Amino acid sequence: MKTPPSLQKGDLIAFASPARSIKAEELQTAIQFFEENGYKVKIDSEVNAVFNQFAGDDEKRAQHFQSLLDDPLVKAIVCSRGGYGSLRIVDKLDFSQFEKSPKWIVGYSDITVFHAQLLKLYNAESIHGSMPVNFATNSTEALTGLIACLEGKSPDYFVSQNSMNRAGKACGQLIGGNLSILYSLQGSLSFPDSTGNILFIEDLDEYLYHIDRMVLSLKRGGLFDGIAGLIVGGMTEMKDNTIPFGKTAEEIILEHVDEYDFPVCFGFPAGHIHDNRPLIMGRKTTLEVHPDKKVRMIQQT
Repeated sequence: MKTPPSLQKGDLIAFASPARSIKAEELQTAIQFFEENGYKVKIDSEVNAVFNQFAGDDEKRAQHFQSLLDDPLVKAIVCSRGGYGSLRIVDKLDFSQFEKSPKWIVGYSDITVFHAQLLKLYNAESIHGSMPVNFATNSTEALTGLIACLEGKSPDYFVSQNSMNRAGKACGQLIGGNLSILYSLQGSLSFPDSTGNILFIEDLDEYLYHIDRMVLSLKRGGLFDGIAGLIVGGMTEMKDNTIPFGKTAEEIILEHVDEYDFPVCFGFPAGHIHDNRPLIMGRKTTLEVHPDKKVRMIQQT
């Protein structure tokens, strides 16, 4: 497993916009945060480019991301926001320089494309964590945790009880991310290997029947067959039809994994939520769901 070097004070962090466009003023909180923590921030004009809903057309977004991958002075790439667009450029990128000198790539939601690509094809860790578009509203724990991960510390979380949790202990690499993106990666070279690993999923603003279809499709494709454990983060702002679907997103997931015996944690503090705690994708992880429904998740180098 390739673990990018830990950041040192004074290192250069670059922002990238591989998906949806973002306004310059939406980056100010993140710039101030990283600078106050002792880092330099690089923001090229491409970060704020606009092409329809994207931050520039596919070629420009790919070229800019490529330049950051290849720049030896850039020690971490923090994606400004998600939305949609990473899938359109990931196959245009050359990761050969990254393989020689890996660096942290940070983001969540649409950035799940990169987490999956880096882990499956390059055996490299990355950080599922908050993005500048959210910094102004994120919890202190989400942001200080992100700095801690960049500086080489491993997450160790205690999670509150959830009545839907299923007890057990699991160890394995952490895989996954946004449910909709995982669904879109089925059949591709980036789709994660699940056997023996711990799967994390989260999502935002989806119809409940979409959640049902995606989870069922992933199940039929074998994603759940060999996993060691399941962590469910925020299932946020779910939508329903006029005639209700009849189950919450969490209940849908629990229904479809009922036949398996791996531990399941619901309500994990990660995803499209205020308290979006960082997770190191690809890292060895231990999930302990106790009989009283309390949870501990530990990541170890």
